[in-house]
Order: sequence, then structure tokens, then C-alpha cells
Amino acid sequence: MSTAGLEADFAVRRSERFTLRIRLSVLPGRTVALLGPNGAGKSTVVEAIAGLLPVDAGRIELAGVLLDCPERGVFVPPERRRVGVVFQDLLLFPHLAVIENIAFGPRSRGVGRRAALVRARQWIERLDLGGLEHRRPPELSGGQAQRVALARALAADPLLLLLDEPLAALDITMRTRLRRTLAQHLQQFEGPRLLITHDPTEAFLLADEICIIEAGEITQNGTVEDILLRPRTPYAADLAGCNLLAGNASRGEVAVGTHVLHIADTGIEGPVLLTIRPNAVSVHRTPPEGSPRNCWETTLERLEPLGSRVRLLTGPPLPLAVEVTREATDELGLHQGSRVWVAVKATEIGVQPDDAAARNARKREDQPSL
Repeated sequence: MSTAGLEADFAVRRSERFTLRIRLSVLPGRTVALLGPNGAGKSTVVEAIAGLLPVDAGRIELAGVLLDCPERGVFVPPERRRVGVVFQDLLLFPHLAVIENIAFGPRSRGVGRRAALVRARQWIERLDLGGLEHRRPPELSGGQAQRVALARALAADPLLLLLDEPLAALDITMRTRLRRTLAQHLQQFEGPRLLITHDPTEAFLLADEICIIEAGEITQNGTVEDILLRPRTPYAADLAGCNLLAGNASRGEVAVGTHVLHIADTGIEGPVLLTIRPNAVSVHRTPPEGSPRNCWETTLERLEPLGSRVRLLTGPPLPLAVEVTREATDELGLHQGSRVWVAVKATEIGVQPDDAAARNARKREDQPSL
């Protein structure tokens, strides 16, 4: 493995209105997350680095080898790039068994069939896929299919591991479980790892460094602490200011202290962590029309100007950080002590199991009574 990792500094014009201009570096043994909203250009980055889309200007270099540079007339096709890609929709071959899907990775690099099957069996063992060798993708669970896709990418002995929204298609419970598995295997891969995601939890838990991409450009990069403590854009501020709440879920409701919130996932039960983005909460002077299920009256305890926006801190029954425009603040006549109604859609509440709380609860149950 070369000491050189991924060096990408390129531009791709997708339309008259959108041009991607990106510059990033990923060292071997490091995981960098490219984090951004939908439409920011993340998919274009994946296509360019994987070789599915030639760049219009600049260069892409991996392990000291130039992969794409239009100025020098260099373009290495995808099958020769040694980039292991796990796509969001997995792209497993439905007519092939698990072992054949995994063997396809090394086979695409020119490895003979017998050697490719040996390598596939090794990755089946490493990713705990034993017993599934002869099943086909339609017979697998979401988590199993995700591990098969990861095994196929790793079996090809890549120099770069490129993960495009690798957990997005999974339900919340499976996503949390597989996130831990993915973190373990990322640490074992010696090359550079580039994670593409719109999920801040995924980025913060899996990456050594975060690159925030907005409107085709990287607007901030640094460690998780850098992003959380020193956000440079409103989007980064939203990530840093996410409300994090602990509660107990049952039948689509979560009790957070004395308050109850309705969530979209009715199947999750027990201790959970909730995330609510500040700009996902709407503020009203009177009860909003339509009577949304998550709606309650509260008091504004503090207002903090943030450029063109204002951060509001609400009081009981559920203290939250809320962000609105300065115009909305003036229009509603908001000030410290104002009585307002706040509302948040169930679909805007992120939910994940609170494993630590569940473990502590089991420990208390296991304690002998005196």
C-alpha cells in the first residue's frame, strides 16, 4: 500500500445552473465523510472518483497514480481503478448466489474463478455471512445484503473504499446495528475510506474527518469537534445545534419527561434517542391550522441573533433550540417571554435506539433485591 491516499481536485459541470468544484484529500487508514444535503453534489463526487463520470477539469489521483486529468489526456476506466464501491442501492446481481456476488469483485480485477471463490469464502467468514453462501439477494435481509455488498467491494482488494449512503436503505434498528459492524471493518481496511452521507449521526460516528458539501462546494472541513464547536455555515450550524432528547418509545409515541412526542416509526420500542433539527420546528403565535399532532404551547426563554437567522430557546414542557429567519421574528413580534405555539412533524424527528440506556436498565433489573 502506497503512503499516498486519495487526492481529488476537480470540477464537473452537470448543467448550466450546477457545477461541482471539489478538493479533498484522504490519507490511508483514515475515514473522511462527505456530508451534505440532497442536491449538494455528493452523487457526482462518487461517479467521478469511481470513474463513471469523467471530470471536466482538474485531477484525481489514488496511491500516487493519476486516474483522471483531462489536461493531460488521462482517464482510467472504472474496472482498472481499484476503487471498491458500496452503492446505496447495493447493485447486487439478483440471479447470482451470495458467494458468486462476492467473487464478482475479484473476478472483475482479473482473478481466476477458483481463486476468486476462495477469496469470497474468506470474506463470508469475516463478515459473518456463513450459511448464506448459496442464497440469492432477494432471500436476504437488508443487513445481510449490505454486508454482501461490502464484502464484494473488499474482496476486490481495493486501494480506496468508497461508500455511497451505505446504510440509507435500512430501517432504524438494523442501521444502528450495522453501523457498529461497519465501523469495525472500516478500521481494518488500511487504505483511504470515503463515506458519502446526508446523515450527521453516521458521519460523526464513523469518520475521522468531516467535509461538508453545499451547492457543489466544500464549505467546511475538520474533525467532528471542529464542526460541532465552530460551524461556519447555517447548514453546519443546524448540524451542530441538533436537539438531542432521550425518551422511551411505545407504539409510535415517545415519552420525554412529562411530554409525549409522536414519531413516524411505530415499530421501535424502548429507550431511544431523538434528534430534531432547529429549522424543522415551526413557531406560531396561535395554534397552527390542521392541529398537527406534535404541537404545544411554550415560552421563549432566550433569543440569539445568528446573522440573517435567530435561534430561539424554548422553555417547558420540552426545551428546544429553534431557528427562524429574522423576518419571521419581526413579523411575529417575538421577544424573550413571548408565549408561542411550536410544531414539528413526526417525519422530522430522527429516532435511534438508546443502547446505553437499555443496557443500564437491564443491569438494574439484574440487581438482586434486598
